[in-house]
Amino acid sequence: MDKEMKLIEDIRSDLLNSVSDLTNEDLNRRIVKDRWTIIQVLDHLYLMERSLTKAIQTTLAKGEEQEVPSKPIHYTVDRTTKVDAPPFVVPTEENLTIQEMKDKLKASRQDLLTFLHTTSKVELLKKAYPHPIFGLIRLDEWVPFIGYHEKRHLEQIEELKAKL
Repeated sequence: MDKEMKLIEDIRSDLLNSVSDLTNEDLNRRIVKDRWTIIQVLDHLYLMERSLTKAIQTTLAKGEEQEVPSKPIHYTVDRTTKVDAPPFVVPTEENLTIQEMKDKLKASRQDLLTFLHTTSKVELLKKAYPHPIFGLIRLDEWVPFIGYHEKRHLEQIEELKAKL
């Protein structure tokens, strides 16, 4: 899983670098009506990583073994198809600071990495968890999905920054 962990870490680094020069006011400003603020995008990414880590852990522990073909999860970065966030990953309406958000993102990433360091890719290959667009995705592919999902939202953040 070294390659997958490097991918998600590199994308996370790009994400945090992208917002490093913004003020808390900028991060919480509603730039486009009926769209998330930048801090809400970051909160969504935190909620997504936290929920997917739990889903992967639970599926690995209790899910049935099944053969699932590899999915083209790299298409996650294609923003031409809009996907509504499930309710459990809709971000808070509260203003947050960049430090609060960095702490949350650090905690969710640490939980994921700790789990991955104690799990073999072979085990993750044997089980799958459903995605609303791709259908069943093998557990090993959920890890890079997290990175591609962040990259997708990094593009959204860049668009919002350009409108500040």
